[in-house]
Amino acid sequence: MVVTSKRTTKKATVTNNQRDESSLSLVHVEQALRRLNITKEEGIQLPTIVVVGDQSSGKSSILESLSGISLPRGQGICTRVPLVMRLQNHPLPLPHPELLLEFNGKTVFTDETHVSDAINIATEEIAGSAKGISNTPLTLVVKKNGVPDLTIVDLPGITRVPVKGQPDNIYDQIKDIILEYITPEESIILNVLPATVDFTTCESIRMSQNVDKTGSRTLAVVTKADKSPEGLLEKVTADDVNIGLGYVCIRNRIGDESFEEARLEEQKLFESHSLLSKIDKSIVGIPVLIQKLVEVQAKMKSVMNEDDVDFAVDEGIEEVDELAEEEDVPIANIRPKRNTKLPNHLKDFVTPSLKKGSKK
Repeated sequence: MVVTSKRTTKKATVTNNQRDESSLSLVHVEQALRRLNITKEEGIQLPTIVVVGDQSSGKSSILESLSGISLPRGQGICTRVPLVMRLQNHPLPLPHPELLLEFNGKTVFTDETHVSDAINIATEEIAGSAKGISNTPLTLVVKKNGVPDLTIVDLPGITRVPVKGQPDNIYDQIKDIILEYITPEESIILNVLPATVDFTTCESIRMSQNVDKTGSRTLAVVTKADKSPEGLLEKVTADDVNIGLGYVCIRNRIGDESFEEARLEEQKLFESHSLLSKIDKSIVGIPVLIQKLVEVQAKMKSVMNEDDVDFAVDEGIEEVDELAEEEDVPIANIRPKRNTKLPNHLKDFVTPSLKKGSKK
């Protein structure tokens, strides 16, 4: 992680009293850093799962399965801006999940019925009503009982041939966005590969290999396993494309299936299909994918160490204090009280060696 001398000087100006009296809980610091865009502007990189794949590879379907929330679907590029999905497990069951969108300095509350339309409207405001793309992110916060505490970024699907309404250099624009997000060492690359294609020909593999040559931070999700079961076992066993974190094969939700129905059908598929049942159960299914993502994010080698966490707290304090002053509102309205224990949500952002007594 790169921290500039400017930031180091800034850190020295924060006193211990200031830290003790007005520290944010670490989970709120992480959220504030993302919301205030400190991560890009000031050089802090937070561990983030970045979803990449060719157009129509099934990326959005994966996010739907992880969150239990329906997202926009259709022909062509559905994701036209970086969609930052912050999943936050609510400790108690809620009558309805709490959903909100953050973009262009505004917050829009929505619900499960209207979230897809709300995303489309926000996307048009950011990227226009045509079929072009934008690098300005759109954040979807999902607070729901039972979801994993993860931050996932879904990027536009890779396409080489522009369609009507797209610029001629659409491929280059998408490539630039993808490389910006997957290049940092703190990024976990979730490479989405349809079972129906030869993995070695996937453009997303080429891009991830450019920045992660050893594959040490790349995890592959093989979608549409039910559409092309022949030879899939050999594909994931041979690993011709050097996926260091391994593979997970899944079945995409079909039509009007509920998420519960889709998971049951997926389970039946990998248990009873003559070919797919031969794939090791440790690399099949959405539940396995969730477990792997949580574990990988928690075990990141290049994540925040103790000094970085302290520094993030200080930076979060300063930014929120400045925001309160600018908006002329009490600090308490913006900043929650200090949580002296490391919140579970942020334990995934701390080097495993710092987590005493944790399971490896």
